[in-house]
Amino acid sequence: MTQTQSSPRDAHSLWLAAKHAGATQLDANNINMIALMLRLGIGSVFIVGGWWKLSRALDPARADALLTRYLAPDGYINAFFQNYLFASDLMTPWFFMTALSGFELFAGIALMLGLFVRALAITFGVLMWSFVAALPVMTTPGLTPTDPTFLTPALIVQIRDVGLSGLCFALAAVGSGALSLDARFFGRGAAASSANWSALGLLIRLSLGVVFLSGGFFYGLDHVKSWTSIPLLSIAIGVVLVSGHGVRIAAAAAFIVLAISCINSMDGSNTLWNNLNAVKREFAFLVAAGLLVRFSGGPAFQAGYLIRHPKAALFGPERAPDRI
Repeated sequence: MTQTQSSPRDAHSLWLAAKHAGATQLDANNINMIALMLRLGIGSVFIVGGWWKLSRALDPARADALLTRYLAPDGYINAFFQNYLFASDLMTPWFFMTALSGFELFAGIALMLGLFVRALAITFGVLMWSFVAALPVMTTPGLTPTDPTFLTPALIVQIRDVGLSGLCFALAAVGSGALSLDARFFGRGAAASSANWSALGLLIRLSLGVVFLSGGFFYGLDHVKSWTSIPLLSIAIGVVLVSGHGVRIAAAAAFIVLAISCINSMDGSNTLWNNLNAVKREFAFLVAAGLLVRFSGGPAFQAGYLIRHPKAALFGPERAPDRI
């Protein structure tokens, strides 16, 4: 055999890798649809959350309760960040909450309309992690806190925001899409003629999968959010999503679990906005599950493919080096 020839086994491996990569190519129509669905799902989270907080901040009868909820020891902003944010008289807690809520509301509307999508998606993708850093948490063994606070690590308590961060970065990668004000008036954000679903599918399935894994493994702990009262079901869905095998089945199960969770969270004695605010994050995760049902999870870091073809799985068939 000469050096220019390849063995049947090598040829078969290259053919499998090329087939695997080709299956992930999406045309412009699909990319535009993905961009639109992500915009609507993520935008609705910020519209509902922004209006819920802003309407209270602007109401003198409810503003104090809102500030107490966010600034209390078991609220959302710890003492370190409060001292940092409110060191100057120019920045009061009320002004901060009002400005943040207003930005959240109008940014959500902009995302839905497709305006400044990449900039806003990256901003919120980073901002979600600040919520993890700002959570008041007391986890010192043997120390009993004098005030109510979170007893579970912030990363676990805020895991849904971590998942949302991943969806925001996925939207930033996709862009506004053709059905957007960015494309209509500024000529930007429109989808390319084709794109590879591999990286996007990986990011979306991980963003959804880690929330299910956390809700299952840490079910019942202080302030841990879970979409089902069956921890093993949550863990199973998360494992399958992360593994990359059987993603459509796991995503369909995730969609059903999310839908049931939303229905169970509805309270007939509450206002519409209170009910929507209780499930606002789930809007984005429902979209993520729906996209995974439609397009599956992509081959990137798929467990079985990673074992059989590690070079192609890690670097892509076109860029896989001879040695790792």
